[in-house]
Amino acid sequence: MNSFKDIDISIVVPLYNEEAVFDKLIQRIKSVINDTKFSCEVILVNDGSYDTTDTLIQKICKEDIRFTGVLLSRNHGHQLAVSAGLQYVRGKKGAMIIDGDLQDPPELVNQFYDLLLTGYDVIYAVRKNRKESFIKKLAYSSYYRLQKKVSNFNIPIDSGDFSMLSRRVVDTMNIMPEQSRYLRGMRAWVGYKQIAYEYDRDERHAGETKYSWTKLFELAFNGIFNFSDFPVKIITRLGFLTVIFSLIYFSYNIYRKIYYNDVPQGFSATILAIILFSGVQLISLGLIGEYVLRIYNQVRNRPLFIVDSVIQEGKEISK
Repeated sequence: MNSFKDIDISIVVPLYNEEAVFDKLIQRIKSVINDTKFSCEVILVNDGSYDTTDTLIQKICKEDIRFTGVLLSRNHGHQLAVSAGLQYVRGKKGAMIIDGDLQDPPELVNQFYDLLLTGYDVIYAVRKNRKESFIKKLAYSSYYRLQKKVSNFNIPIDSGDFSMLSRRVVDTMNIMPEQSRYLRGMRAWVGYKQIAYEYDRDERHAGETKYSWTKLFELAFNGIFNFSDFPVKIITRLGFLTVIFSLIYFSYNIYRKIYYNDVPQGFSATILAIILFSGVQLISLGLIGEYVLRIYNQVRNRPLFIVDSVIQEGKEISK
């Protein structure tokens, strides 16, 4: 890499405890950027790893000036780690986001770049096949289709964070302030000219996935609550349904009273009413609470992430 002005594409790679895959990752990325017809830099973001990932990042960044290391103060999570990397992008044409587990092939940078040159601002990868358990495949498929149905705008089905973004999309996403980030939704919200690129997702090269079911649900909730007003609207619909059910039940009791004189009385009717109304109220409070929690996190106005140090062009530039 020569200078700042020579960089065309920045490749952002978030890493969390990836020492098992690190050497293979660097080998494949080096092979790619050695052969590209455009200039690249690689931004390795250490998301508070407790293994040797941070040491490995520092080593490669000092050996090869094409690599920049952004070392976060603690584990902030995948979405914020990517956001941190985007803040340090110097590519004048844009950035590519790729996970460090090699499930997404870095070799696609050339195909993505060709599409970028034709005028697309976002090239997002769509997974044709996933090498995961049946339960996870079913969960992912169901979620993406639910999200598409309830979102206020189109978020592509089966697309992850693996993508290439033009410079103006990177700049726009960098000034978006939301705390509970859902990058693929933000990317879609920005708009401009976007295109899907289908690919087969590989198995993780080594190590274990860092996305537990808890983190997956948290990400899914951000996708729903950040980009849809459906959860709020469903409260109104539940209210109407409850009223309609109550009127039907009341009419049924009147009918039984007039024609059979055996209106249900006492414990059963009371329990039914309590369970019904209590359930609707708890669901409503929970849905409102999700929005209140996001408002609370936003108004505190804390920084999205804390950077411990940055290694750029072989030198540590901040501490």
